[in-house]
Amino acid sequence: MKKKQYATRGLLVALGFTALLSLSACKQKAEEQQAPPPMAVSIIKAETESAKLYSTLAGRVNALKDAQILARVTGNIESIEFEQGSRVEAGQPLFKIDPKPYQAAYNQAAASLKQAQATAQSANSLARRYRGLVDSAAISRQEYDNAVAQAGLANASIEQAKAALENARIQLGYTDVLSPIDGIVGRALVTEGALVSELSGEPLALVQQLDTVYVDFNQTVAELNQLRRDLDAGNIKSLGESVAEVELLLEDGTLYPETGQLLFTGVTVNPSTGQVQLRATFPNPNHHLLPGMYVQVRLARAAVDNAIFVPNQAIQRTPEGGSKIMLVDEENIVRDSPVTLGQEFGGRTHVLRGVEAGDQVIIEGFTKIRAGQPVRPQPKGGDQETATQGAAPQPAAEQ
Repeated sequence: MKKKQYATRGLLVALGFTALLSLSACKQKAEEQQAPPPMAVSIIKAETESAKLYSTLAGRVNALKDAQILARVTGNIESIEFEQGSRVEAGQPLFKIDPKPYQAAYNQAAASLKQAQATAQSANSLARRYRGLVDSAAISRQEYDNAVAQAGLANASIEQAKAALENARIQLGYTDVLSPIDGIVGRALVTEGALVSELSGEPLALVQQLDTVYVDFNQTVAELNQLRRDLDAGNIKSLGESVAEVELLLEDGTLYPETGQLLFTGVTVNPSTGQVQLRATFPNPNHHLLPGMYVQVRLARAAVDNAIFVPNQAIQRTPEGGSKIMLVDEENIVRDSPVTLGQEFGGRTHVLRGVEAGDQVIIEGFTKIRAGQPVRPQPKGGDQETATQGAAPQPAAEQ
């Protein structure tokens, strides 16, 4: 009887153990069935290339010369002597101010001069006659002295009248408003009939010399010193002592066809900011560069070999303020790689440290993955693609 009970108990224990093993296997199989496959991420494979790097300095265009056209007398604008945007020469009339009151003043001054000359002639004749009479005691010495004094006053009146006539001539001349420089004249800022005055300080028009233009930009003293060292070392193309060859990028990123000169002389330091203002000059034969335009001056630096560039979208910022790139290793595991970045151009950035040739760089899907996670790398576009494809053969980079 006892043997039978023991056998029954053993059978129950065996059945229970078998059931537990079966349940555990089913649970493990279910978990395996529920585990999602590794997430697909888009990658490019980093490759080295030879690249020509640039320093890019942002600035604005200024005219070589500009002159505000101001009224120098008060009066009404009688006529406008130019067309907007036309080329004018120094001394060319631009406006005509009503000359009638100034012509009248000139005529009056001319008449006053004639009157002074006639008065002086009479006074001088009297003084000469009195000189003979005083020697013969026909008149007193006092009368002679008075005659000489009157002659002197009359002669002085002539000089005064001449000065008044010259002033009237100048004022009359100011009714012709002339261009002080050669250049391109903008639109008239007043209309015919408008009252203008030398006291208002309001410009009538603006004339600018645009055949050559300046591009002004600010840099720190440290950056200026580095540019000078690069110029001395031959890393920047020199056009002479303290002059470097530069290119120009327009606001839309297109390259301006004319090269310019960056001048390292006459540099001034702003004491409030500690920055220096540099100036480049560019030919502007077609007047495509206009004052106030935002542009970038580009200096070609020495070429580098074995450079690695990655798309800007692959670069992430860290909470500490640094930069990182997410890579996929040989086991298809994501890892973070802190990087040191160089210059940027055309949507790509030069990676100085942190990425090696052959590394698989993740360029999409950052928000859904983390370091240590297995992934399924997929070349961008479905075909093997490198970090250098789709870029210019000689990428420029902004410093």
